[in-house]
Amino acid sequence: MFHLKEGDKAPDFSAANEKGQTLNLSDYKGKKLVLYFYPKDDTPGCTAEACSLRDGYPKFQAQGYEILGVSPDSVKKHVKFQEKYKLPFSLLADEDHAVANAYGVWGQKKFMGRTYDGIHRTTFVIDENGVIERIIAKVDTGNHTGQLLEA
Repeated sequence: MFHLKEGDKAPDFSAANEKGQTLNLSDYKGKKLVLYFYPKDDTPGCTAEACSLRDGYPKFQAQGYEILGVSPDSVKKHVKFQEKYKLPFSLLADEDHAVANAYGVWGQKKFMGRTYDGIHRTTFVIDENGVIERIIAKVDTGNHTGQLLEA
């Protein structure tokens, strides 16, 4: 499924955040970025992952990282999710799956015998020059901060 590997240039993206502002990868030039893809706002695993990153946010900032979450949810759903859990980072609405496709994380999934298309939960750590430093395909939703910072 993945076509990207560590050491590759991160694909550029352009998507609206919860404020309706368009964000691009180039907005993060000179900064380190944790770009995490998750299936759906306000579901148990996605909430645990977002709250882990929220709780670790000061540690990420101290190390020069910004965080961006990406899911196929709408801007309106992102606003509710962000407010409900007081998330200090932006969430991108990728309703057309353009960002997920660029990163190779949109594809066929199976759940309870049903096959459907969706996001494969994956995190990319991108350096100041837009190069992928790490790819985490097996995300520990409850301890994602630890998984990222203690490696």
